[in-house]
Amino acid sequence: MLKIVGSFVAGIAFTGVLAWNMAGGLMFHEHLSPFGVEETVARIQQNIQVAGKGWALAGLRFPAKAVQADGGNALPVIMVEACSTKYSGPILNEDSVKYLSILMPCKISVYKKNDGKTYIGAMNAGLMGQMFGPLVGEIMKEVAADQAKFIIMDPSKPTPQIIYPKAAGGGAGGGGGSGC
Repeated sequence: MLKIVGSFVAGIAFTGVLAWNMAGGLMFHEHLSPFGVEETVARIQQNIQVAGKGWALAGLRFPAKAVQADGGNALPVIMVEACSTKYSGPILNEDSVKYLSILMPCKISVYKKNDGKTYIGAMNAGLMGQMFGPLVGEIMKEVAADQAKFIIMDPSKPTPQIIYPKAAGGGAGGGGGSGC
């Protein structure tokens, strides 16, 4: 009997450690980009603009610039912010899930790593949405499908111009756009 209980406890502990270590990999996606940081950002912005479904650019953030302004050394990181009122409206109109406005606008991060390559990082919106019930789950499932299209890079298409916010609010900021 002691062996069975010990095995059960060990199984639970193993499962807990495994889940803890895998959670980050499940909640976020990382993809290699075939382009540099700014070109990747420009292509994502273009994909957002042609997506329809109420999507609009909400701004850019430059978190590495704040680190550099404090005398630190950080490789380029640009966060593309986009929002769709089709998706944000139902969440902002429902008091029980309004706190999820902290996740708005949707962000896609483009960054360079020490290996010299450019990467795209994004939250797994589909999985995240499932944690908050059917309303949010269905909305975030659609957001996830749209986000997957935002990061498709067609090298045969000409490089678009990056769209910088009109009202850049400092090194770490740089909001602007239509917001959510």
